[in-house]
Amino acid sequence: VVVSHRAVLNRLAWMQGEYGLAADDRVLQKTSSSFDVSVREFFWPLTTGAAVVLARPDGHRDPAYLAGLVREQAVTTLHFVPSMLEAFLGTDEVTADPAWAAPLRRVFTSGEALPAAVAARWTELTGVPPHNLYGPTEAAVDVTHHPYDGAPGTTVPLGRPVWNTGLRVLDTCLRPVPDGVPGELYLTGVQLARGYHARPALTAERFVADPYGEPGTRMYRTGDLVARRADGTLEYLGRTDR
Repeated sequence: VVVSHRAVLNRLAWMQGEYGLAADDRVLQKTSSSFDVSVREFFWPLTTGAAVVLARPDGHRDPAYLAGLVREQAVTTLHFVPSMLEAFLGTDEVTADPAWAAPLRRVFTSGEALPAAVAARWTELTGVPPHNLYGPTEAAVDVTHHPYDGAPGTTVPLGRPVWNTGLRVLDTCLRPVPDGVPGELYLTGVQLARGYHARPALTAERFVADPYGEPGTRMYRTGDLVARRADGTLEYLGRTDR
């Protein structure tokens, strides 16, 4: 996926504007550099004067090690894929004494739907509600955000868009659907990738003309089925191809 510097910078600028790292923050870097989340873990702190704490190779697979690292290195900010967060919470070394979580200020989840029950368990254990992020690599990793607020539901909503990003919920004829009606999510804005390297057919299939934008603008077809709630937030319902 060919992503521009402009797209990544918009993503990082939004995150700093929304969550505000300071010079005394310490961000845990535990994601392989081959995965898109690592962009945030490396460059958000490095562009704001915060510190990066590097986990040992494969350290993300060891909950006891991670909890100890958070405590010993005073980590304030970290990220989990929801399934890894659930596994983390299932470890006695993590749940027996939550004092390891004292330095934490902000925790993010992305990559999968976040079960509300997992978010509730994490919040009860640490006192730090997770922020649920959503987005594909084709749009600079994250395009929506939603803080867990304890509201009833099976999963935590996808939320609202980041800066300079549009969320279109459309039917199979590319017509907007009413609030509460399922539709496919299409993305617009500055974070869209240029396309897939050396794969023009796939690029043309996934990055399509935006019938509601200026001439020449595009939408990215996510393949995700969502519904927009009355308050404007998006809920994830599944995939259109399943």
